[in-house]
Amino acid sequence: MQIIEELHPLRRALEALRAEGPVALVPTMGALHEGHLTLVRAARARGAQVVASIFVNPRQFAAGEDLEAYPRQLARDAALLEAEGVAVLWAPTVSAMYPAGYATNVSVAGVSEGLCGGTRPGHFDGVATVVLKLFNQVAPDIALFGEKDYQQLKVVTQLARDLGLKTRIVGAPIVRERDGLALSSRNRYLTAAERQAAPALYRALKKAGAEIGAGAPIAEALKQAREAISRAGLQLDYFEARNADTLERLQSSAGEPIRLLAAARIGTTRLIDNIAV
Repeated sequence: MQIIEELHPLRRALEALRAEGPVALVPTMGALHEGHLTLVRAARARGAQVVASIFVNPRQFAAGEDLEAYPRQLARDAALLEAEGVAVLWAPTVSAMYPAGYATNVSVAGVSEGLCGGTRPGHFDGVATVVLKLFNQVAPDIALFGEKDYQQLKVVTQLARDLGLKTRIVGAPIVRERDGLALSSRNRYLTAAERQAAPALYRALKKAGAEIGAGAPIAEALKQAREAISRAGLQLDYFEARNADTLERLQSSAGEPIRLLAAARIGTTRLIDNIAV
């Protein structure tokens, strides 16, 4: 596996790689876990040569968030990726990604609004900007994103569609611990007591989803879920039912695809999760 930090060597490596088949990109911020590796395996199963990126993107962190504390462990991550058959690890420096004088921002309206976009202003501008740069740098045939960051997946899908990008966006199911907690690089922040309480978010999603699927009023199911999360000691950011395709607020539960999305804080850690109904 080649580990590359500058753009010109990356492009030379990609010229050779494309002769061997389609190229898939798995974008990450590092601190890899089984969810990331599942994306790599999905790309390999499609017969693609895999490029993984590791870049802790400062533009998607708001003031006061965990940019400086975000775990960085490039050597460990590189070993995991190499063991999975990744061909190239693109690990650009901040100066390589955002050179002096950088002044361009990418914004995707609609799907970026509300939910995490409401509680983290500017976050999805940072996501859209760095993803478009990665797509321009790697020019992948496909790019894989986990459904845990469901709003992010929708933002990237909209970006690719609106700009006519050749890259096909592929979403992959959430990978969970045995007790249901969605895998996340930030889970390592949890204390033992917080880790025990954290699966309450998924339990509330499952219960509300089952009730709504059985015909219960959506508003009442959401109310009970929010109360259960608070009782478990989590500070709720949001718990909402949205149209699964557009992320718009539901107009009618009849015939609309529904996604339940939630975010909550416990201690210093922000958890996000979602399920289909």
